[in-house]
Amino acid sequence: MVEQVDVLVVGGGINGVGIARDAAGRGLSVWLCERDDLAAHTSSSSTKLIHGGLRYLEQFEFALVGKALAEREVLLRAAPHIIWPLRFVLPHQPHLRPAWMIRIGLLLYDHLGRGRRTLPGSRRIRFAKHVTGKPLRDEFHVGFVYSDAWVQDARLVVLNAMDAARRGARIETRTRCVSARRDSDGWAAELKSADGTRHEVKARALVNAAGPWAANFLDDVAHVKHSRSLRLVKGSHIVVPKWFDHRYAYIFQQPDRRIVFAIPYERDFTLIGTTDLEYTDDPSHPLITPDEVTYLCDAANRYFKKQLGPDDVVWSYSGVRPLLEDESGKASEVTRDYLLDVDKQGPPLLSVFGGKLTTFRKLSEEAMDIVAPLLGNDHGAWTADARPLPGGGERDIGELLDDICGSRPWLPEAMAWRLAHSYGTRARDMLGEARGLYELGEHFGADLYQAEVDYLVRHEWAVAAEDILWRRSKLGLRIAPPDVQRLADYLASDQRETISA
Repeated sequence: MVEQVDVLVVGGGINGVGIARDAAGRGLSVWLCERDDLAAHTSSSSTKLIHGGLRYLEQFEFALVGKALAEREVLLRAAPHIIWPLRFVLPHQPHLRPAWMIRIGLLLYDHLGRGRRTLPGSRRIRFAKHVTGKPLRDEFHVGFVYSDAWVQDARLVVLNAMDAARRGARIETRTRCVSARRDSDGWAAELKSADGTRHEVKARALVNAAGPWAANFLDDVAHVKHSRSLRLVKGSHIVVPKWFDHRYAYIFQQPDRRIVFAIPYERDFTLIGTTDLEYTDDPSHPLITPDEVTYLCDAANRYFKKQLGPDDVVWSYSGVRPLLEDESGKASEVTRDYLLDVDKQGPPLLSVFGGKLTTFRKLSEEAMDIVAPLLGNDHGAWTADARPLPGGGERDIGELLDDICGSRPWLPEAMAWRLAHSYGTRARDMLGEARGLYELGEHFGADLYQAEVDYLVRHEWAVAAEDILWRRSKLGLRIAPPDVQRLADYLASDQRETISA
């Protein structure tokens, strides 16, 4: 049987799911296929920020920064449970950048885009009188503080996929597009699932959102001639036990003029990153190198009194960013902007090159502004003012947390916090009418119970233990190997439907 759709999207990263959601909201029929899990690669390996990109001002990327800052406001409204404001502290080192340059840059950052709306502006601080000064070395006396936002990146991908599905899109993970060819009235594609199931899909338009594999898809699957190329850049991060006891993040200038972030992470940890290295190997499994670990430790040690080393690292991850090829000599200076390349030599083919997490919604909107009219659809853009993503129905996450804790006094505070900041209002549905932890089913370690696992399988395309422990959550930081195996065994069994999520 051949499935007929308006748009076939290949790639389940943030750009793919964003485009699928936008297309479905315009009334188009959509099928999205992803060969692995949602957000399995680049989109779960970011620095977890929704930001304009302060350092891009030095590269004169004013349009990109303005666009990203405007999007920051849209996304804070769309997903207040997984995106929240964060204040960043920049300790001043006069020999790296003069104070006047930083101050001008921050003032520009405050007012680019459509203007700062909800977040406080930047200001100068003295560390002797500010909580962020305590962990810093004594040589630092003044700094600057400004606003951006934090995001659970992989959950942002999943929530967009959920909203796309709610609007009629079909989302198929562990499903590879093995061939795609044009014929007289569309694209004929063959999809192959991990279990060997094959699907024949006929689409009026094809969207190539394959991220690091976008050029390979055109060469090896669609067999379409093109002149585009991507520059693959690896970014690595380390996670260490909590290195400071406040809610601010740091942005550290380095002698090579790069910047490194130190960010509060999962309440008990600190995230430090990132690196920028040219990458030519398989993007599927990038690994941090010992030199990168040393670089990030040294970057933090230039600022913190308490020194850290490789033995302090409890987890690390690396991702490959598909950036637009340009004339930049350094990987850190390659543009983070994007290009939407449309091939109209027959049924439309739109390919996404480059991009960044913060601008995915705008990218998706622009993509469908191109494709939809070619399909006779004049619905127009809609996502900027749409209702929140699943779980984002209450703007005040504090009130939601208070409600969950008040109505379920048996729920540990840390668990309630995690559920509220992961699932928002849907945490209530997940917990259901349970009167205690014992009614949430099997315990898999840390604060993971069967009710949550079943919910993730049923509603969020989770299949493997890694999907749950490292993408739908970061509970992998807390769960012991024997519990990981028990979870894997459970997911492979037929017991999952015994608990109502």
